Amino acid sequence: MSASGGTKAIVAALAANLAIAVAKFVAYVFSGSSSMLAESVHSLADSGNQGLLLLGGKRARREATPEHPFGYGRERYIYAFLVSIVLFSVGGMFALYEGYEKIKHPHPVEAWYWPVGVLVFAIIAETISFRTAIKESDAVRGDHSWREFVRRAKAPELPVVLLEDLGALIGLFLALAGVGLALATGDGVWDGIGTLCIGALLILIALVLAAETKSLLLGESAGADDVRKIEAAVVDGDSVTRLIHMRTLHLGPEELLVAAKIAVRHDNTADEVAAAINAAEERIRAACPIARVIYLEPDVYSASAAATGTDRTRPPAAL
Repeated sequence: MSASGGTKAIVAALAANLAIAVAKFVAYVFSGSSSMLAESVHSLADSGNQGLLLLGGKRARREATPEHPFGYGRERYIYAFLVSIVLFSVGGMFALYEGYEKIKHPHPVEAWYWPVGVLVFAIIAETISFRTAIKESDAVRGDHSWREFVRRAKAPELPVVLLEDLGALIGLFLALAGVGLALATGDGVWDGIGTLCIGALLILIALVLAAETKSLLLGESAGADDVRKIEAAVVDGDSVTRLIHMRTLHLGPEELLVAAKIAVRHDNTADEVAAAINAAEERIRAACPIARVIYLEPDVYSASAAATGTDRTRPPAAL
């Protein structure tokens, strides 16, 4: 994911959510709709989430230090994980509480034109934000399905914004349904039911985000395409005759660590081995530009060691 694409989607979502949060809260004040209050808190939480993503992107660009020699790229994953926590606690749990209170103590929706008008405005604004996120994601997801994109993306910002915007749109329609049924029946319980549905939706999205960002925090290997490119680039058939085994790890969305044991000719001199390693590193960086930290260990390939599993030619991380 390009940083500019992710930032554009985040800024679009932030602008939409701030405007919507204010409009929803005004509608709540005039109508007393709990769905409007839950949705205003939801939009406010989303605005804070986008702020966290922007902060994480800025902090991740800091230079490496002796204390953190591999840099701060994974801070983007930390802030994306914080987003899931905020969405769960502030958005989802508050909506569940507010929906429970509304069902327990129902009262009719007043000044119906406020919540309905604001919801229509919010749906339009969120649709624009969602289209921006889709457009930016389309530029980088390739031939992957949307599910695969969210599951396998190494940059967390676009998947987070996509799920947030999708959840916001569904939540708005749930709120509209709750308010509409409350107005049609004169029973404020429907407003509370709509609020409960919004809370359940937010918690579900938060759990999905938490699971995906947890995997990134633990450390994911390179994608299958990048692994194939690196494997093909390592071996030149002359100075490097075989890739014995390899490990890859994302230090950040656009920074990859590659550690591999490579087979060189047994009669090569030290200078020739060093030249082979340097040439292999150049080929890897040319094939996979995000491979910025590379450690290559030269060895002499042993068929007997490979047969017994002492030296595996393709470990699980490289599949």
